[in-house]
Amino acid sequence: MTDATPPTRTERLTLARPAERDLPELHDLHADPAVWTHLPSARHTALAETRELIERYQAGWEANGLDVWVARDTATGALVGIGGPSLRGGVAWNLYYRLAPAAWGRGYAQELIAAARAAASASAPDLPVVAFLLEHNEGSRRAAERAGLEVVWRGPDAGNPDPDAVRLVFADRVLSDEALRVFVG
Repeated sequence: MTDATPPTRTERLTLARPAERDLPELHDLHADPAVWTHLPSARHTALAETRELIERYQAGWEANGLDVWVARDTATGALVGIGGPSLRGGVAWNLYYRLAPAAWGRGYAQELIAAARAAASASAPDLPVVAFLLEHNEGSRRAAERAGLEVVWRGPDAGNPDPDAVRLVFADRVLSDEALRVFVG
């Protein structure tokens, strides 16, 4: 698998494997405080953090033939965000989605989620698709609910600097104990 992996297209989005050329825009996205109101401590403050993220997704592509995409508006080429399925522990797909504030409220999350679920199902249909998110992240929670995922676990968010933070695990089916452990320990 190389950067030449053909992009996936939805009605309005072009979804492509992350590449080094995406680094500046992806860093701007991950450094934007508006994107991290639910978890300010995770905001990227150094370009190296974003580079590590891209390298992790590229490694996922190499190992599994599928991972997170860079999402661009097909008509304009503008960055909409990043998202897709990442294989976790060989037992579940983690559904990741992070959109630029200018893209919020336009249905892009549902387009990205639908493409991710279809790709994960085509790659390994026996594995569940999971969205792992903070309860107070309203946008992410609503996106998971609209996609038809259901809460299968609710509990403390281990390691979060906010001791009152609550984590939700949404899934497209009942999770095995092993799959749940991959997300919540």
